[in-house]
Amino acid sequence: MKIIDLKTRCVAIPLNAQLRHNTGVHPGYFLRTILELVTDEGIIGLGEVGGGDQRGALQKLKPRILGLDPFHLETLKLKVLRSIYYMSNARLYAAIEMACLDIQGKVLGRPMSDLLGGSVRSEVPFIAYLFWRYDRPGGGHDETAEDLADYCEELHETLGVNAMKLKAGVMAPTEEARVLELCRERLGDDFGLRIDPNGVWSVPTAVKIGKRLEELGIEYFEDPSWGLNGNAEVRKQIRIPIATNMYPARFDDLAPAIKLNAVDIVLTDIHYWEGPKGVKDLVAVCNTFNLGVAMHSGAEFGIELAAMIHTASTIPTMTFAGDAHYHYLTDDIIEGGLMKYENGCIKVPTGPGLGVALDEDKMKFYEKYYEEKGDYYARFHQDPYHPDWYPTVGGI
Repeated sequence: MKIIDLKTRCVAIPLNAQLRHNTGVHPGYFLRTILELVTDEGIIGLGEVGGGDQRGALQKLKPRILGLDPFHLETLKLKVLRSIYYMSNARLYAAIEMACLDIQGKVLGRPMSDLLGGSVRSEVPFIAYLFWRYDRPGGGHDETAEDLADYCEELHETLGVNAMKLKAGVMAPTEEARVLELCRERLGDDFGLRIDPNGVWSVPTAVKIGKRLEELGIEYFEDPSWGLNGNAEVRKQIRIPIATNMYPARFDDLAPAIKLNAVDIVLTDIHYWEGPKGVKDLVAVCNTFNLGVAMHSGAEFGIELAAMIHTASTIPTMTFAGDAHYHYLTDDIIEGGLMKYENGCIKVPTGPGLGVALDEDKMKFYEKYYEEKGDYYARFHQDPYHPDWYPTVGGI
């Protein structure tokens, strides 16, 4: 079996609100590049990657992978990821590996999870991911802690989720701490609480807020301050587990993070950690050093979400509910539309490979929507309601 073609398409799907974070605003839609790997036996594997329009970058890799066997992932990784360090891009390789595993599963008639060691759970729990929103359903913006606590309660009731994470670094740190306090008061001691300012707070601010949150018994404080040293300094001074999706977010930084005692929990990500098999490699290292593992969300659509669920289902030590932006999407590009939440969980797909297929009518519709809206990563670091705003790090 050989790879004979690589096809790429860019699609965008509307959200039910604009989502604020400390480096800008998702402007009412997410966009993803969809990859189709075609084999000489007519089997097509699906992949997905974010970070803006990646069609050109993926097409540059096409000559390097044509003629390769989709089962030979080590060769693929060497040719795509390892060959030239300044062109290395784990995100692009991960999309290709995802598609190859989809092909492998279809050839074998087995779900992707079986290629990663087999599922130890039939469903994966997810959180209520809370963002400060502009243009909420029904109008208006989130302005107070009560607004987000109300939304957390709504997601608990409608999706059945039993944990939340606040994307912080947007409002005053004390107001963001109050969101967690209200959620604890309203949803009880067993409801999981997390907060993530994405490293924007200074160490003194992160320590101050961390000490305030200690009595809530939160699951973890994610990237409280900038860099490995920032996280390590905060970790020394508070009694809350420190998690990260930023430092480290690649294998090069994993050993320094462990040596600095910078982190307690590493959030796995299929793209940052070199594909589903790379995530399994990461987990092996984390297990060796008794680090916890959770799952990061990168604003994925159904293809990548399926890959995330397959991967998470095979990791016994992944006891935290996964992150997902998925409840903000108004639709999906896979057959059957949006995956369904049941009691806060999404079931592991059972079909061969990823277990999902593209809906061609929706692909065409959302390709056109992308062409109308454009790639917002060129204008990402801005706020439509505050035109003079720009992100700052460590200024609070």
